[in-house]
Amino acid sequence: MGCRGNKTCCGHCWGWVVALAYFGYLLIGAAVFQALEKATETSNQENLQLEKLEFLRNYTCLDAEALKQFAQVVVEAMSKGLHPEGNFSSITNWDFSSSFFFAGTVVTTIGYGHLSPNTVGGQVFCAFYALFGIPFNVIVLNMVGKSITRHAKRLEIQIRKKGFNKRKVKVAIALLSLLGGTVLFLLLPPLVFGVLEGWTYTEGFYYAFITLSTIGFGDYVVGNNPNRTYAHSYRGLVALWIIFGIAWLAIIFNLFMGIIEESKRVLNKVRFKPRQNGKFCVLMCADAPIQKSGSASDEKLGTAYGSAATPEKESAEPLGVSGTPSSTGSTDGGEAEIALKALGVANAH
Repeated sequence: MGCRGNKTCCGHCWGWVVALAYFGYLLIGAAVFQALEKATETSNQENLQLEKLEFLRNYTCLDAEALKQFAQVVVEAMSKGLHPEGNFSSITNWDFSSSFFFAGTVVTTIGYGHLSPNTVGGQVFCAFYALFGIPFNVIVLNMVGKSITRHAKRLEIQIRKKGFNKRKVKVAIALLSLLGGTVLFLLLPPLVFGVLEGWTYTEGFYYAFITLSTIGFGDYVVGNNPNRTYAHSYRGLVALWIIFGIAWLAIIFNLFMGIIEESKRVLNKVRFKPRQNGKFCVLMCADAPIQKSGSASDEKLGTAYGSAATPEKESAEPLGVSGTPSSTGSTDGGEAEIALKALGVANAH
């Protein structure tokens, strides 16, 4: 029967289609970047080695001019993503895994700045690739976030069926998402980076957060040490970690924004809450009805609260503080002033 008439099934199928298209887009970008940039990188590496050999052969004693000349060669090489201290076969930035990593940094807008296309074709392709890839990445991250939220909602429903309090369940799931994601995306990766990159734990944590928040300074980049040997799939796996980590961090940011907005609404309700029947209370008495104890002062206070606007004696026009029709036509400010004035009168008695 397929997915006809089943919106949930169709939604899942569409999610898989978008996910596969997204990774296919990254794979295509990796292949194109590799094809356009690999040969140029190899040529630049060979030229750098020749410059080094020529320098060492001709300048056994350094002078200021020779040092300046070689420094220019080093700076130019580093701007192209090369490493003057290594040999040209020790590390490459444009094999397929590294190209996949670069494509991921383009669509996620991290942009470390340590590497960029050097050929005209690569630069033009990068511009159009980012033009379509960045919105595509936003769509995918949004879908990943919705998928995680949907599964969290299902978990919440299952737990609530066992008789747990709704608010407590929501808080527990939010804390579980926060702590689980923190361990998976921020606390464990620095341990891996420490082994593979030789970084301290602090440096690894710093790189993880700067990367997942898409700040991307470029002072720390994985797979970029010419004195170390990396697995071919290393950078590709890091690119997948970045994509899912950014989605998780976006959910956490939205969670905190929701908490802030909810706090604002609670504060607004505490300060002033109008009632549907025209009566109103100020501050924390918004949800507490007036209880008359029978004493004269209590009756006056109750009358003062109820006399601002009753259904039977409501005026056709809003009243200001003096009881005359308000010139501004606004009821909220007038009612608030009447209530405060009534409170003062009641207390005076």
